[in-house]
Amino acid sequence: MGGLKTGHVIHETQTAATLRHITIRTVHLYEKESTMKIFITGGTGFIGTQLVRRMAQDNHQLFCLARPTSRTEVLREMGATIVPGIVTDKQSLLEGMDGCDWVVNLANVFDFWAPDRRIYRDINVLGTRNIMEAAIAAKVSKVVHVSSVVIYGDAKWPVNETSELGVKCFSQYAQTKREGDAVIWQLYRQGNLPLVMIYPGAVVGPDDHKAAGRYVGNLVRGKMPAQVLTKSVFPYVHVRDVAEAIVRALRKDGNMGEKYLIVSDNLTFGEINRIVSELSGAKLPVFTLPDFFTMGLAYAVTGIANLMKTPPFLDLATDQIRLMKHGLRADGSKAARELGFSYIPIRVALEDEIRSLRSGNTRIKA
Repeated sequence: MGGLKTGHVIHETQTAATLRHITIRTVHLYEKESTMKIFITGGTGFIGTQLVRRMAQDNHQLFCLARPTSRTEVLREMGATIVPGIVTDKQSLLEGMDGCDWVVNLANVFDFWAPDRRIYRDINVLGTRNIMEAAIAAKVSKVVHVSSVVIYGDAKWPVNETSELGVKCFSQYAQTKREGDAVIWQLYRQGNLPLVMIYPGAVVGPDDHKAAGRYVGNLVRGKMPAQVLTKSVFPYVHVRDVAEAIVRALRKDGNMGEKYLIVSDNLTFGEINRIVSELSGAKLPVFTLPDFFTMGLAYAVTGIANLMKTPPFLDLATDQIRLMKHGLRADGSKAARELGFSYIPIRVALEDEIRSLRSGNTRIKA
């Protein structure tokens, strides 16, 4: 594993202030077999669990922030040290990062409906600021922040690392992730934050209890009464590829300020449906709802959910359907090329996810 050394090349897009910051930190030498202390937020989540599993293969000390109510048995079994705390408590972050070399931030509210929508900003914006300011105070050598391609909103397709953000986002999740990213880039431009950004597409794979996993589960179990938005396209990636990209972004020299979109395939929801049907043997719904009807149904279902304070039926939240309807196409080739890995086909990711569903595996929930 390479690291920062005197005279190493800094990417030309860095500011002079950032260059000074990195030069000061050249005393940190990362030899190939060095044991790094890595602080991880969101380790109990879908991507986080896969990341800890991947990092456990290397000779590192892993410290995972977890709420007192979180189940952490799996992380402990993989050798991680659990640090009690929450991202809204800056002191717990400072204590957890003390003496750490790297930080990986996966903490966020990833959902398309919440009974109290203030939680999106509390975690995705204010919590993100706390994490980054704590990382600066702890003088860590690198921070990898995991954002999402959905922050690009209605940007021109295909989205890549040089794309300008679109005018609008299609969900509260995407909007607050974008706002949190703006905070991060501001701290980076001030020359204090040794930052690398990761933007995954829709993440699929085993033990997924989030939106994509529930969608596949509903198809496999025959709980989806009709197909919807079959012509809309979206970018996808295997969860193991996201974990691998994070590890390689940490290891890579001279990539401060870089962005990496992590996307394997761009597929329509109709194509996803057919692959799931082929792999699982489940019959697809005969009827496909018109897009306008699907959107209207989402407004009605979400209205009922807001009144009842219960999640929308079949995930028909307006935020989710609005995002699916608009769709997105993204290019993940830079990450594969510069970080040196090959993407796992999405067909394999869906096969892994279906196998996990049928085995009855239960991921440790955050």
